[in-house]
Amino acid sequence: MKSRIYDAANETMPRAELQQLQLERLQSTIHRTYRNVQFYGAVMRAAGLTPDDFTSLDDLRRLPLTTKTDLRESYPYAMFAVPLREVRRIHSSSGSTGVPTVVGYTANDLEHWTELVARNLAAAGVNEDDVVQIFFGYGMFSGGFGLHQGAERVGASVLPASTAEIHKQIAVMQDFRTTVLVGTPSYARQIAETITASEVSAQSLSVRVGLFGGEQWTERTRQIIEDKLLITALDIYGLAELGGPGVAGECEHKCGLHIAEDHFIPEVIDPDTGERLDDGEEGELVLTAIDKEAFPLLRYRTGDITSLTREACQCGRTHARMSRVLRRTDDMIIIQGMKVFPGDIQAIVETMEGVAGPRMQVVLNRDGGEDTMEVQIELSRPPAGGRLSELDRQRHEAEELLRKRLGLGVRVKFVEPTSLAPLGEKTSAVLDNREL
Repeated sequence: MKSRIYDAANETMPRAELQQLQLERLQSTIHRTYRNVQFYGAVMRAAGLTPDDFTSLDDLRRLPLTTKTDLRESYPYAMFAVPLREVRRIHSSSGSTGVPTVVGYTANDLEHWTELVARNLAAAGVNEDDVVQIFFGYGMFSGGFGLHQGAERVGASVLPASTAEIHKQIAVMQDFRTTVLVGTPSYARQIAETITASEVSAQSLSVRVGLFGGEQWTERTRQIIEDKLLITALDIYGLAELGGPGVAGECEHKCGLHIAEDHFIPEVIDPDTGERLDDGEEGELVLTAIDKEAFPLLRYRTGDITSLTREACQCGRTHARMSRVLRRTDDMIIIQGMKVFPGDIQAIVETMEGVAGPRMQVVLNRDGGEDTMEVQIELSRPPAGGRLSELDRQRHEAEELLRKRLGLGVRVKFVEPTSLAPLGEKTSAVLDNREL
């Protein structure tokens, strides 16, 4: 696979020019939000700030951070910076964990979004000769639409397979000679496992590359997808609150995700203190959108743990790169006095034989005053010969492995493939019943 640079003028811009562009767009955005978004006007006045106080990029750290709670409290339109008549599209989160977050797009926002996703696809080598099969969800979820628009922009043919069941997805891959897969890595892994267990030969397929995101995934999952489907698997990153996919994506060198710094200013902060960290230090990613018209966010806490580097990549792109996101701040579990991240558990689960992929659920309960943790894991196949003794052995080995790695007792429950979460959608990895 050989990638190309879709927008060389911006993607390879010298850093001094890029920072000047960022400052100009930041100042314009701060003036608009101060004037048109009541929340930001109040935040800046409370901090004793006016738009004229932002004379350098470093002044951005003077702004308080924006949180998901702030967005939920503004439901549905209070954070919009333009009148509703100028909004051409509205997306929202599922609201499965509370009030949904709502995002609006003007005509210019939609154009920019399409261009950013086109960059990610071009970096994966996608072009007008490709057939792109998208198994992200559509509807109010922004992922499917964003990748669809970007694929059309680079000239590819698009198959909006959405959340069709797995055998239908494989049939579409065969019948339409799909060359590019786009969706969640967990579902891509399930497709790969299903093909391996079937009479379908990976060599008979036309698919050559995949762009996967919407959830955390590890190098182990990448390796399995690549080995079983005989493709190159690349990571893409986006958030509904920042407009969806297109925020960042990998090139063929797989050395971090290129952030579209001409549209977003990235920072990494200590999640406990909020202090900005240096490049190379791991912390929570904070993003500021500097050219969005309908829904500009300033210093938004993503909850994703990563690190940044601003060294130029071998591919020629000069924008900052973020390391792959393997865990989140808001999913941290405190149990029996210990801090555990679902991403750490997921990495252990993926080393086990016979599991269907990274899709798992951590369930916390309180039993007789003691906190307990159950890890539900999807099996890719039933035990040999259907013997319950084999299943018990497998469960015991999984519990022992988790106990050794995490330092605490864990119960394991095996469940059927695809039973833990709707396919193609981001869901919480933790179900905490301790307060119920």
